[in-house]
Amino acid sequence: MGTTQLESVPEPKYWHLKTVLSEALDSEFSVGEILPNERDLAARFGVARATLRQALEQLELEGRLQRRRGVGTTVAPPRVGVAVGTEQHAWPGAGEDAWQSVDCVLAAPPAAVAEALETGSEELVHTVRRSRVSHGQPVAAELLYIPESSVPDLSAIDAPSATARARAVLRELQRLELEGQDRAVELGSARADDAKELDRLPGAPVLVVTTRFFTEGRTAAVSIATYRADTCRLTFADSGGVEIHHGPERQAS
Repeated sequence: MGTTQLESVPEPKYWHLKTVLSEALDSEFSVGEILPNERDLAARFGVARATLRQALEQLELEGRLQRRRGVGTTVAPPRVGVAVGTEQHAWPGAGEDAWQSVDCVLAAPPAAVAEALETGSEELVHTVRRSRVSHGQPVAAELLYIPESSVPDLSAIDAPSATARARAVLRELQRLELEGQDRAVELGSARADDAKELDRLPGAPVLVVTTRFFTEGRTAAVSIATYRADTCRLTFADSGGVEIHHGPERQAS
């Protein structure tokens, strides 16, 4: 019986250029330094600007570069190390949760969230917006969706508006017995609102962590947290927690 050999696929031009650019970052540039514009870089390396752009996008995805609004493309600092999410049996806002509440509104959630919460498509839920800062820079933004049935004792007196309301909703949520949670991670692109909060450009690569919290056999809350892919490297511990670690092998000299 014969064997079939796969034909070797030539390395794309942008991938080879990415390697060359990575070596240049290590030898010629320092953290925070602004790269020359695309026209000059394309001329230096003798490639089309489209090829250069693909290589730069890949380096951004790998955390070597950052595109900053009003600044340009800069060499990225080492990835910061922060814990992501909560412990396996803790509600958002409990214990040493590092997230900061920003505001809270009653609004209809996205269709996928409404389906997970088993609420009607037009039913309003508490939407808590939170942010995360590490080493002085924003690393994540979160939208936490909590149906009114999960916090039935919440009153207007306890939660007047904005940050105070967000804290009150989370406090009421912690009265429930948490039976478990599940978490999924996927690569995405920053929407305009997330990009602004994370100091990125729209379309920048992000890691989206979706967590569902369960009680009494139902989904009591859904968290959608968006992390900067240029800053974060996620690993899963045996406990089910998620952490972000430094990436020393990716540091620029």
